[in-house]
Amino acid sequence: MGLEELWQLFPIILKPYSPVYAVRYNEEKEKLLNILRKYNICRISHIGSTSVRGLTAKPIVDILLEVPEACDFDGISCLLQNNGWIEMSRNNTEKTLDLNKGYTPGGFAERVYHLHIKPSGDWGELYFRDYLRKHYDAARQYEALKLDLKVRFEYNRDAYTNANRILL
Repeated sequence: MGLEELWQLFPIILKPYSPVYAVRYNEEKEKLLNILRKYNICRISHIGSTSVRGLTAKPIVDILLEVPEACDFDGISCLLQNNGWIEMSRNNTEKTLDLNKGYTPGGFAERVYHLHIKPSGDWGELYFRDYLRKHYDAARQYEALKLDLKVRFEYNRDAYTNANRILL
């Protein structure tokens, strides 16, 4: 399947904030900690727009999993893939790993997750989340940007993400 077909199957969808995102995060957090119990997990956090109360967001729960820099990424990826996660990207230089869950051959599942695994101390997403939580006007501006980008790039996830990252 080409990118055009994938973007049609998985368009940009934005929904009003829902408290269910925090519930889903907590449920998935417990599952992840159980799956990865033999690994030294430094911290796990709910990040992204679904972690900011009141913010319109893609209904995808983003999770940041911080691990020691010398962590066994191959072992973690294998365990997660055996538990329903799909490895989407890996950067061996920066020691990052991105996985997702909830992308099906028929489109999005009811619950969709993105898992970002990084060395402890790479906190850009946490700083951004906390800033939006504390600064209502900035959160509204970010929401307006997301809504505009959705109109422009509904069927081009890469363009949406790249334009969205200007703030990060």
